[in-house]
Amino acid sequence: MSKNKKRLIRTLICLGVYIPLFILKIIFADTAWQVWLAPFLLVYLGASYDVLFKAGRNILRGKIFDENFLMAIASIGAFVLGEFLEGCAVMLFYQIGECFQSYAVGKSRESVTKLMDIRPDVARVVRDGNEEIVEPDEVSVGEIIVVRAGDKIPLDGIVVDGACHLNTSALTGESKPLAVSIGDQVLSGTVCLDGKLTISVEKEFYDGTVAKILDMVENASVKKAKVENFISVFSKYYTPVVVICALTLFLIPSLFFGGWLVWAERALTFLVVSCPCALVISVPLGFFGGIGGAGSSGILIKGANYVEQLAKANVFVFDKTGTLTKGEFSVVAVEPSDKRDEILRYAYICERDSNHPIAKSVANEYFGEKDNLGEYEITEIAGKGVVAKGKDEIVLCGNLALLKDYEVAIPSGEKLSDNSQTTVYMAINGVFLGSITLADTVREDAFKTIAELKKQGSQIYMLTGDDCNSAKKVAQKLGVENYKSGLLPQDKMTALEEIIRNKKQGDVMCFVGDGINDAPVIMRADVGVSMGGIGSDSAIEASDAVLMHDKIYGVVTAKKIAKKTMRIVTQNIIFALLVKFSALVLSAFGVGGMWYAVFADVGVSVLAILNSMRTLKKPKEEI
Repeated sequence: MSKNKKRLIRTLICLGVYIPLFILKIIFADTAWQVWLAPFLLVYLGASYDVLFKAGRNILRGKIFDENFLMAIASIGAFVLGEFLEGCAVMLFYQIGECFQSYAVGKSRESVTKLMDIRPDVARVVRDGNEEIVEPDEVSVGEIIVVRAGDKIPLDGIVVDGACHLNTSALTGESKPLAVSIGDQVLSGTVCLDGKLTISVEKEFYDGTVAKILDMVENASVKKAKVENFISVFSKYYTPVVVICALTLFLIPSLFFGGWLVWAERALTFLVVSCPCALVISVPLGFFGGIGGAGSSGILIKGANYVEQLAKANVFVFDKTGTLTKGEFSVVAVEPSDKRDEILRYAYICERDSNHPIAKSVANEYFGEKDNLGEYEITEIAGKGVVAKGKDEIVLCGNLALLKDYEVAIPSGEKLSDNSQTTVYMAINGVFLGSITLADTVREDAFKTIAELKKQGSQIYMLTGDDCNSAKKVAQKLGVENYKSGLLPQDKMTALEEIIRNKKQGDVMCFVGDGINDAPVIMRADVGVSMGGIGSDSAIEASDAVLMHDKIYGVVTAKKIAKKTMRIVTQNIIFALLVKFSALVLSAFGVGGMWYAVFADVGVSVLAILNSMRTLKKPKEEI
């Protein structure tokens, strides 16, 4: 039986004994206090022994001023004054509040724990023709593993045999099964629903998707938001201050006006009211719930501080390829057409080992002989293309800037594409060979994403390494007025720095990229979001938030979740402080008594906790 369940049962038993004692005490009010001491003391100890133990232990450790100390002093003081009903009520209602808190924390933790379920238990690795069941971290890159129906894929890799449907909901929040077959990349943490897969391992376990996600989730609670840090500092000074105020409330009026019993009861009431449970618990609980709620939508946020930043974000900078567009290029033209096979063969030589979406599309278009193409030394030039040096030739494959660097003359008929297309230019030994034109498509939900952000008053920018006409076409389609094209990775950083310099004080900038080559700018932004992070090594490490799916509208969803979380946290802070301070003033003047103090403390805590639980609700799918 869990600790929380034991506490609930114990509290209910004590409450069951307390209620008839309460009724009898009201009926026989004139009975001597000695008659009631034993039964009420039994109820009190049953409800409070854990609180008294914690208070005593913390005092011995030098941690005096906490909620256990306040509850212990107030309730024991009530017994000393003969207020048995109130003394028991303080602890009973405190324990009821703790039960609500435990339930709320459990629900919040459950939403995050679902993300932790992606951890694979074992791997079936093929060694010497036999299957061995081993720990995932014992499998090396290049080994072959087998995954059967119902198994979690333990390591990232490529399917070399078989086909099945994968449940990717643990990573992406997407319930629709994903069909995979030979040649497809599969990620650890996804579940094989049917069929059987033979997979060639591409990454060791510690470097795989699961390990990085788990590390991010486990460390999320370490990164506190400013408001959380404020509450921590506030509580540190608040508790000793109210204890000193309670002592002052008891001593000074008693010395000048007498009636020490009256002032003692007011001081004890003051202590009960002052307990900062609602603030200390509901604020981190709200952030924890928000992070868990985002996780259930396939959005991983690294910490409460990034929730706070996302809620304030009003300057959004987007990468183009793979972010606003699908990054799924297809070859639409090869010019001149009579050299198609030759152009595609040399392009394949240059691009076959690249993971860039354009390179993959170019390489996949070649269907000729792939084994005996000769040996080439491949050099990738960031933002420009690839140089392949063979025995007798140097092949250039990239944009016009690359050809210009090598002083290749471009025929007068060649020009940049005039629509949302990308052109790859080829040259051999300094002579222009031809071009390959590819087309990319804008994501369906990109239109709604940009429109929604602009509706909220956000500034929108687009940065891309693609040519001017290609960038202009996409920008016009989406309604993005501010964009820059033809940027090398270092140029993107320069452009981002310019945006940062021009933004107003208090503005928060969010960069959204595909995580493939945007790591530097993602890290430089106030909030870095990786789009389609499950396919990128650097995405999870560099980003503050990762969209574990291909829905760019997740940026809007993340902002909505963050704003809702901050709104609920703010509500809890304002509500708790208003009630607390008003109750403290009233209790100091003797208004309400101990019963009022109990409900003011526990009632505020329960309401704040229940309000925090609203962050767990998954937002409606809007795409």
